[in-house]
Amino acid sequence: MEKKTLFEPGDLVKSFTGHLGLVISRKTLDKIKGNVKEGRRPGHFFAAGCPNSIDYLLKVPVFFEDGTYDIMKPMNIRSTKEDLKEKMSKLEEMLENI
Repeated sequence: MEKKTLFEPGDLVKSFTGHLGLVISRKTLDKIKGNVKEGRRPGHFFAAGCPNSIDYLLKVPVFFEDGTYDIMKPMNIRSTKEDLKEKMSKLEEMLENI
């Protein structure tokens, strides 16, 4: 049985405050955690006791265009309908250079 997820790694998303970001994989998150600052945007906070697992259903890791990352609640991010290949390639390039 396949797990249901709201977002997949590689999806381009926008936070409710308007920041553009790229959903990243667990492997990429582990790679950048020590090198990249956590943005602490509105919508990233989870209550004490919330499980630490990244499941792309309740917790979604996102790398933002300002060079920071956050584990976001899915209710605070939306998939972008716009064609933003330029921005997406810029975000992917930033991730490769870390």
